[in-house]
Amino acid sequence: MSNHQVTDALNEQLSCELGSWYSYLAMSAWCDRQQLTGCAGWLRAQAQEEYTHAMKIYDFLLARDVEVNLTQVDPPRQEFANIVEIFEWALKQEKENTQRIDTLFQLAMEQKAFASLVELQWFITEQVEEEQSARANLARIKMVASDPAAILDFDNMLGDRNLPMDTTAH
Repeated sequence: MSNHQVTDALNEQLSCELGSWYSYLAMSAWCDRQQLTGCAGWLRAQAQEEYTHAMKIYDFLLARDVEVNLTQVDPPRQEFANIVEIFEWALKQEKENTQRIDTLFQLAMEQKAFASLVELQWFITEQVEEEQSARANLARIKMVASDPAAILDFDNMLGDRNLPMDTTAH
């Protein structure tokens, strides 16, 4: 891969995916401290997905014989007012990630980086799913936010998520 703009943007996206991983871990820890273990588990699984996304980019760069440029990941937000704010933050994060992926796809199109376009198509499809899931969780928690028993039911529902802790790229 000879296009430095696309390479730099992919390396930046790698760092952003690792930042999302770190952010979801922080949200998971907050939920765990609040005894919302279902939400904590769901968010931890989501963190694992973000890590897997980062490794997908990492592996792509290596396969293309491009230098992987790992940068420092900023500390994530760790305090939240309530469980609704957790899921608002998750949706905000996913929307920002979608914008970055779209911008990266546009750059790859402009630079005619065809292999990158194919790789990024997977991320575009994935972001549709990620935003849909984040919107659904936020809508559900907003519906029940004033009912502690319903929050516990929501927590139990999210606790049913079964995601393997596989760190290999898709």
